[in-house]
Amino acid sequence: MTLPDLAASVASDDPAVGLRAVASLRRLAERLETLHVDRARDLGWSWAQIAAALGVTKQAVHQKHGGGRAAGRTER
Repeated sequence: MTLPDLAASVASDDPAVGLRAVASLRRLAERLETLHVDRARDLGWSWAQIAAALGVTKQAVHQKHGGGRAAGRTER
């Protein structure tokens, strides 16, 4: 889904269209989070710093993203 399509879908009165947009946004947010967590770790950020930036506990962010680059990831 392109960004213009996504923007139009979010504003749709049709729940099926809107819910597909929500699912697309959720997938995008997950990919962006992974990208930026990886970048932060590459730059030497601690799990505590990353957690604070995301508004979660360091245990939560480490559980989700820790243990190597492939941990907790699925192919999309």
